[in-house]
Amino acid sequence: MAGSVTLSATDAQGIRRLTLSNPGKLNALDVQMWRQLREAAQDLQQDAHTRVVIVCGEGGTFVAGGDIEEFPQFRFEPTTLAHFHEDIVAPALWALAACDVPLIAQIDGACVGGGLEIAACCDLRLCGSSSRFGVPIAKLGFPMAPAEIEIVARVVGATVLRELLLEARVLGADEALAKGLVSRVVADEAVAAEALRSARHIAALSPQAMRLNKQALRRFACGEPSTRAEREPHFAYAPSAEHREGLAAFNEKRPARF
Repeated sequence: MAGSVTLSATDAQGIRRLTLSNPGKLNALDVQMWRQLREAAQDLQQDAHTRVVIVCGEGGTFVAGGDIEEFPQFRFEPTTLAHFHEDIVAPALWALAACDVPLIAQIDGACVGGGLEIAACCDLRLCGSSSRFGVPIAKLGFPMAPAEIEIVARVVGATVLRELLLEARVLGADEALAKGLVSRVVADEAVAAEALRSARHIAALSPQAMRLNKQALRRFACGEPSTRAEREPHFAYAPSAEHREGLAAFNEKRPARF
């Protein structure tokens, strides 16, 4: 039975939940899930009503890697292997990384392989004290695909990624926090509550500001200095209602209504 990626309806605060599910396989990612992830990310990018998304795994695990049972179908021929990574996995990750809606990774348990790649596309990564992080695929005889290295390296940095890939290391939660891989570590039983608390906090802020911040952060992550012509469209928010409301609320000493 194939796994699935599902999006919940938007709640009253503008929060949605993207759930990765592959029962009995610790939510290992199969081809169908990668395709559904891309579709979900594209849907979120077009949804003006969603303010923040919690990305989580079903059943107490985030994602424990790829679905190895599928691997013989495509891993042993260069053309089919390239198709899997270039046309299925990479587009899903890029679509998630390009989403202007804030994404919170609720990391319970294992965050390995493709799970780490998905988490790297999220803005905040919150995990439990027993969570584990790694890409130990060298033990399976293959490297990380180039596009996936590019995505993960933007978050964890080349030094940490070399450690994960070349030593096939799996990091505990505290070490992941020390290396900047996660934003916060809480007790295992508190991860879902912390993710929801963070989502509610973000949902109360200006959606326009969130989207513009994410766009600017993506440009910064590319590493090349931007030009004034590239930066000036950012300031088009000047006359917007959200901008005026935020400043008016501050001056009137009341909560802003975005």
